[in-house]
Amino acid sequence: MICAAIFDMDGVIVDTAKYHYQAWRRLAAELGFEFTEADNERLKGVSRMQSLEILLEVGGFGGSAFTEGRKEEMAAQKNEWYVEYISRMTPDEILPGVLSFLEQVRAAGVRTALGSASRNTGIILDRLKIRDLFDTVVDGTMVTRTKPDPEVFLKCASLLGGDLFPTQCVVFEDAAAGIEAARAGGMYSVGIGNPDILREADFVIPGFAGISWWEIEKRLSIKANE
Repeated sequence: MICAAIFDMDGVIVDTAKYHYQAWRRLAAELGFEFTEADNERLKGVSRMQSLEILLEVGGFGGSAFTEGRKEEMAAQKNEWYVEYISRMTPDEILPGVLSFLEQVRAAGVRTALGSASRNTGIILDRLKIRDLFDTVVDGTMVTRTKPDPEVFLKCASLLGGDLFPTQCVVFEDAAAGIEAARAGGMYSVGIGNPDILREADFVIPGFAGISWWEIEKRLSIKANE
């Protein structure tokens, strides 16, 4: 029986990828080169500093072009711009079907958690006005290891209650690294997006629009009995 539903944020609850891209593109422009959406695909599921290294590679800057201190400054500047963008977000940016789905989950008595690597999770939740839909929130300030390590999801389960087993939890993720993290933590996983990319998930849905919690629960029950 599923007792807890754990949600990633970016690409699952809301799409903040566009704001990350705008901030990285702005940094690239200041450095004198173009950073395209195709280039940006390489940054998905990657840490901020690793993303910066990829961006600098795209711009033709070698590994020793900038000091570590300067790189830290650039990463901080990118984050400042990103925070500027997300601080203007509104509840209208919640992805289709998410609110209804969360309400169904909670009505069913299932505990809810949000597990995200983002250090800006609190800002986004407050702007979207959905903090009260989660029993607990774990963000990048509370973990030391990034996905595909399962730390963020295991911490969610721990904060939801010490009586929870991993097999009683389902994770909703849009990234392959997140699906891998859920599996590593012994949890069920539902991919949100492309089945080819998320093929390791227990099953994949295109999004929450038109999807009910009872449908998910039924499919997981069938999966458990296979």
